Amino acid sequence: MATYDLQEQESLAELKSWWKTNGNMILMAVAIALLVFAGWSFWNRYQSSQGAQAGVLYEQLQAAARANDAKAVRDTAGSLLEQYPRSAYAPLAALIAAKAAYAANDAKTAKVQLQWAVEHARSEQVKAVARLRLAAVALDENAFDEALRAVDGTPPKGFEALFQSMRGDILVAQKKIPEARAAYQAALDAGSAKAGEKAADKPADAAAQGDAADPTLRQVLRLKLDALGES
Repeated sequence: MATYDLQEQESLAELKSWWKTNGNMILMAVAIALLVFAGWSFWNRYQSSQGAQAGVLYEQLQAAARANDAKAVRDTAGSLLEQYPRSAYAPLAALIAAKAAYAANDAKTAKVQLQWAVEHARSEQVKAVARLRLAAVALDENAFDEALRAVDGTPPKGFEALFQSMRGDILVAQKKIPEARAAYQAALDAGSAKAGEKAADKPADAAAQGDAADPTLRQVLRLKLDALGES
């Protein structure tokens, strides 16, 4: 029994010595871990709160747009972009603000909003929509080089035909007819390929109906090509 007590005392002495050497480091590590966890929890709650508040502003923005209240659209979009620029709602708000500005004959503001969406949107699809609208506004101003830059580069999947069609419109305005014809043909080919892919993925009866948007786009492109005449 005495031997056991002696061994126990030696173990306790070793433990005390070890703790004296390493205890502060362990406590510090635990404290840091707790702080990291607390910070992570706070950040998640903060992000959730920010997203909810941005969502409320976005609903208000949509209501203002439906009411054609240009001032409310401008002010609400400005608040959303200023307070919650990293939210998913911000680029969408910029698109709505750009549309309202363009309708009010303020192309300069529309372009600023669209460029903001291009630079800050995380969704490649949202960026693509902003680029197409930016090109359309620049085309309306006869700023052809600017319009072409907006649709330069490879678009995300599903937007190939729309980007080529826009290039064709710009080239027609520049009276570059052979280049425009090539762009329209590329758009037609891209649209046909997309329709074929969708049809292959659908049951036979659904494939026969096709995608409502693709046939319309192909019809418009054929009309554009016919209007340009033979090469």
